[in-house]
Amino acid sequence: PNTISNNQHNQVTTMASLLSATNAVQSRNGQSCLPVHSSEGQATIPVRFDGTNLSISSNNPTANIIDGSSIDHGITKAPYERSFSPYEFNGGTTLAISGPDYAVVAADTRLSSGYEILSRNVSKLHPLTERCVLGSAGCKTDVDQLRSVLDIKMKVYQHNHRKPMATPSVAQMLGNTLYMKRFFPYYSFNVLAGIDSEGKGAVYSYDAIGSFERTPFSASGSGQAFLIPLMDNVISHKNRCDEQRDLPVEEVVEIVKDAFLTAGERDIYTGDAVEIKIITKEGIRTEMFNLKAD
Repeated sequence: PNTISNNQHNQVTTMASLLSATNAVQSRNGQSCLPVHSSEGQATIPVRFDGTNLSISSNNPTANIIDGSSIDHGITKAPYERSFSPYEFNGGTTLAISGPDYAVVAADTRLSSGYEILSRNVSKLHPLTERCVLGSAGCKTDVDQLRSVLDIKMKVYQHNHRKPMATPSVAQMLGNTLYMKRFFPYYSFNVLAGIDSEGKGAVYSYDAIGSFERTPFSASGSGQAFLIPLMDNVISHKNRCDEQRDLPVEEVVEIVKDAFLTAGERDIYTGDAVEIKIITKEGIRTEMFNLKAD
């Protein structure tokens, strides 16, 4: 009664062989050869997965067959790593400059993904009030979601208080909104520009999780490293011996155009056109300036 019939034994053997063959195919991801790259061209080396020898067959030392059972070369039993990122950097550059009674905020209009240009006419500037504009670069989907959340909060404030939110209050609200998502941050790099309650230009610089400060200028996005040194010189007047003066808004607009031309020469994610918004107590007006399209 403890013996196994030949028929049952054959069934068990067949099942074991099937499982063994299946595991062997899965362990090498369906591959039976290792690719070899050399200056003479591509070639392959046959690989064994049966574990019958350690490296080169001892019975035939000249055989060009490598046993893959004990070598972790990526196509054996080592697990394959699969990765997914919820973020994508879609490029873009923003710049904001404050003046005595104005603020200028600008951004390019190129939308990229890797080495692909998805669109040449996408605005990265979003007016929140008649005296306040948000500039955002980064992941387009996160930027859109952030804009939606801010718009809802602005409408709630408008209904509750019967007046638009002041620019410093908008700056604080944006910081709170970003900090609220600190454990899964918006992949959005923001600058905020507007006119404060005293009629002076105000620019706020942010990090990804809501820390912010009021600064004379701010830049974000893929071309940030090209713009900040230039702004340190011509706006903040650092390390200069000549007298610093208040720049008229027309001169600042020309500086912004030159800055984006500079960034577009070195940054492939900045280009096509730059959208410039000039914010004063009278409201917001927009200018467009074409950049390189390559």
